[in-house]
Amino acid sequence: MREIVDHVRSWQAEGEHVAIATVLTTAGSTPRPVGAKMAVTASGKIAGSISGGCVDADVIEHAVEVLRTGRPEIIEYGYSPDMSWEVGLMCGGSVQVFVEPVDAAYTPVGAGWLDTLSHRAGDPVSGT
Repeated sequence: MREIVDHVRSWQAEGEHVAIATVLTTAGSTPRPVGAKMAVTASGKIAGSISGGCVDADVIEHAVEVLRTGRPEIIEYGYSPDMSWEVGLMCGGSVQVFVEPVDAAYTPVGAGWLDTLSHRAGDPVSGT
C-alpha cells in the first residue's frame, strides 16, 4: 500500500494526473483480495496490481479514460466458457473494480485522500 501512495505523491509532484483502481468485491477464486489497488497515470506509469494479468491491462485502459473524462467507473470481470475473446478471470472468480481520479481538480477528496489511505494502511501520515 505504501508503495502506491509514495508513487502517487511523486507523480503528482511531477504534474502527472493519477487514477486509482481498487478491488471492491470478489467472489470465488480471485488473484487479489478486496482492497487491492493499482495507480495509473495519464502517461502510462503504473504501480500496484489488480490481478497480475490481462485484467490489469484492461483496467489501465479504463483508468486512462477516467483521467480523460474525470468520471469514475465501476468495472466487473468474471469468467464463463463463452468469454473466449473477452477480458476475464481464468481462475473462475469475479471481481468488481472501482476506478477513480485522485487529482484535486477531479475529486472533492483531494490530497487528503492519500493521507487517509496511508493511515488506513497503518503507515505514518506525512504532512503534505
